[in-house]
Amino acid sequence: MFTARITRLAAVGAAASLALALSACGSSDPLAEPSKPANEASAGTVVVGSQAYYSNEIIAEIYAQALENDGVEVERKFNIGQRDAYMPDVESGAITLFPEYTGNLLEYVAGEASSTSPEDVYAELQDALPDGLVALDYAEAADQDTYTVTKEFAEEHDLATIADLSGVDEQLTLGGAPELEKRPYGPAAAEAEYGAKLAFSATGPTTLEALRAGTVQVADIYSADPAFETGDLVALEDPKHLILSSNVVPIANASIADDIADVINPISAKLTTEELVSLNVQSTVDKQQPAEIAQAWLKQNGLV
Repeated sequence: MFTARITRLAAVGAAASLALALSACGSSDPLAEPSKPANEASAGTVVVGSQAYYSNEIIAEIYAQALENDGVEVERKFNIGQRDAYMPDVESGAITLFPEYTGNLLEYVAGEASSTSPEDVYAELQDALPDGLVALDYAEAADQDTYTVTKEFAEEHDLATIADLSGVDEQLTLGGAPELEKRPYGPAAAEAEYGAKLAFSATGPTTLEALRAGTVQVADIYSADPAFETGDLVALEDPKHLILSSNVVPIANASIADDIADVINPISAKLTTEELVSLNVQSTVDKQQPAEIAQAWLKQNGLV
């Protein structure tokens, strides 16, 4: 009797083990889809990346929230670094959407650029992009070098364009990073294109302070710098496109470009340089988080 009981318990245990094994191997429904591993993103996920740069992260967050509002599953890979760090993942498809800048990206992928105007740089970039990548619509918003003066200096000498600098009687000095002196849009090029004779001072990270102090009269300031929000600076117009245009442009993997264009292109249509400056001020001065800034901008522009 004792032996029979052990036999029955063994049989029950074997049956239970078999049931557990079967349940581990699959669903009781033979037609059910196999479950995905926990670390595998679904096929419809858009992976949005960003540089380790607050302005770029804000734009990436705008893309991400707009896609989520449209029902798209989004994975964020922000704060990656500069192009050498993230472009391999963009090219491989590990990142499928990235906010970029037309001129700077063109120089990165092509080594040089023969165009300077926004539309021509964009067209050249489209031709130069690696296979599998697509440039969606570019924005008016740009984050590029500018020849900038103080508002007071502009009013005193009636300055509106870089060409107007040629009419200033006093000696003018251009301040900027050391490499600016030899760049294709440096002081030699300004004289060749516009007749503006400029001495050069390597002011580096103190360029803005040097301009406001009057140590230099002209400074190379990025167009989306929050300093423009103060109203005491004027970026001189560049009608001959001496400086390579670097407009914000979404770079998408070709496999999803058509599917997300209707969501992302309207963002580019709304994003101006002035608004980009304002977004940057909210980050650097008001200390708001990118997600908060992006949400408010999308609502204000009727995009969510």
